[in-house]
Amino acid sequence: MSTADDLLASSASTWREDPPAGSDIPEELRLDQSVWLPLRLRGWRRRRDLRAVRAQEYYAQSRNPERGLPVAPDSAVVSFLKDMVSRRRSLAVWLVVLNAAAAAVGLLVPRMLGGLVDRAVQGGGSLATELDGIALTVVGVVLLQTLLTFGARRASAVFGQSMLAEAREYVVRFVLKLPLGTVERASSGDLVTRVTRDVGTMSGAVRWALPQLVIASVMTILTLAAMFLNSWLLALPSVLSLVLLTVVARGYLRKAPMGYITEGGTYSQINTGLAETVEGARTVEALGLQDLRASRTDADVEISAQAERYTMTLRNQMFLSVDYAYQGPLVLIVLLGAWGHAHGMVTLGQITAAAIYVQQLVEPMDRLIQTLDRLQVGMASTTRLLGIAAVPPDRESSGEQPVDDHLVADGLRFAYREGHDVLHGVSLDLQQGERMAIVGPSGSGKSTLARLLSGINAPRAGEVRVGGVDVMKLPLTELRTQVALVTQEHHVFVGSVRDNIVLAREDSATDEEVWDALRAVEAADWVERLPEQLDTLVGSGKQVLTPAQAQQVALARLVVADPHTLVLDEATSLIDPKTARHLEGSMSSLLEGRTVVAIAHRLHTAHDADRIAVVIDGKIAELGSHEELLARNGQYASLWNAWTS
Repeated sequence: MSTADDLLASSASTWREDPPAGSDIPEELRLDQSVWLPLRLRGWRRRRDLRAVRAQEYYAQSRNPERGLPVAPDSAVVSFLKDMVSRRRSLAVWLVVLNAAAAAVGLLVPRMLGGLVDRAVQGGGSLATELDGIALTVVGVVLLQTLLTFGARRASAVFGQSMLAEAREYVVRFVLKLPLGTVERASSGDLVTRVTRDVGTMSGAVRWALPQLVIASVMTILTLAAMFLNSWLLALPSVLSLVLLTVVARGYLRKAPMGYITEGGTYSQINTGLAETVEGARTVEALGLQDLRASRTDADVEISAQAERYTMTLRNQMFLSVDYAYQGPLVLIVLLGAWGHAHGMVTLGQITAAAIYVQQLVEPMDRLIQTLDRLQVGMASTTRLLGIAAVPPDRESSGEQPVDDHLVADGLRFAYREGHDVLHGVSLDLQQGERMAIVGPSGSGKSTLARLLSGINAPRAGEVRVGGVDVMKLPLTELRTQVALVTQEHHVFVGSVRDNIVLAREDSATDEEVWDALRAVEAADWVERLPEQLDTLVGSGKQVLTPAQAQQVALARLVVADPHTLVLDEATSLIDPKTARHLEGSMSSLLEGRTVVAIAHRLHTAHDADRIAVVIDGKIAELGSHEELLARNGQYASLWNAWTS
């Protein structure tokens, strides 16, 4: 076997050392669907209890996970919602008042019908003459209720949408403050799940469930009050029904948060696994890990299915009791009403009104139960979103200020997986204003070194200093004015071209500076051809930029930021070689006087550098100018000959 084959086999083996995905699922949870249904149901309680234990364990470790983003406590959600509602007191008051008024008006009709029944039973000739007046009154009541309901729905929509807008802004603020190293350790899949599915779920809870909870609660309370005013005896079945619902709901609310948080965590795990497989597809194929990744996805789906079965069981148990609570009171009212009427305690009109009231009560009670379920899902998602705000910063400012622009890396070691260092004691001393190129084969550690030099990640050992200060002890706002990183990854934000370029200097950058930056990166021509030039909206759903144009915007953003040290990690990889060569040449005059670290596979970048560092297997194998390294006839000379041939 060749050395290359040995390296591939060694790399593949590191991924096969971990326990098989899904191996922690007890066998008794894996049901054989071909088995007769009664036999499958026999162990239902045991399976439910096992799933409950798994949910409790996940819930406990989610507060302070070894890897991944934490989950905030329920108290944080309550405090969060209380703060948002307190800033909308007038809207909240209108929401309650309008819904209470609509509910109260709606409760008049059953009382009127009950009185009509009593007068019909008593007899007399005046009933026929009253019907027209009663009909007009009912029409007026219905119209008034319609108007009040419209006002209540409008207040509900404004209240919910306002809270949703603030909640989203809150989440975005904290997402943007997340330490990048923390995001990568947690996996992008977890963060993506939180800012997509969890934001959507929270959106539904804030926009729909929270106002509906208020509406259903008001209607339930007022309907019960009307039932007691009608007849305390006939109100008792509904009170018993509410007691039963309260007991069932409390049991559900005690267990549901753990189930839904576990369920959300499994979605993150699925997204993480799929994202890793797709992004690393070439590596997976090269290392022959297709079977491992496929089994990982299957196992993640199986784990998620177990979590969903648990929450489904909780809902089914609750709904069984709810169905009885809905239907039982009507039967009891008929029986109790018959007994009460026989003993002269209630009239037929009161029985009629009570029967209508209990039917009216079903709708808000049903809405209340459905809302509680939606709120639990929403609360679980909100705790996951607020967990983002609980992530501690990855650096603490020492208060020291750099004395100059001198960047030094000393004995850097770094590992993405414990026990597998990708950098082995790398040291670099960058002279102010120097152009250094870092070259080497793929996977040698070049990009990792770039991240450490720019303060994205902290080294496992050693340190990077700028002006004598550890970069990990500088606030990010200060660090980015010292050292900036542009990678081969880029993003176009929704907004104007100008907005995308002045991100680092929104308050001070002028249009002339933006145009200078665009000219420096050879982008001025195509921006001038855009419909509104700098004001043209780009990003998702707006003007589409090609990958090369998006990368030029990222480079212009860097030019406007104006740091003294630039780390370019294959920053022109998406631009064709001829354009990239021209672009880098035009940038060189603009970057005069700045320290530049350029990491690239295109060796023409190295040819123009003052010094070249050749990184092989996480170590600096050679260091010198282009001519010096060619004269040594070593690793760089081999790379150069391969490139130029």
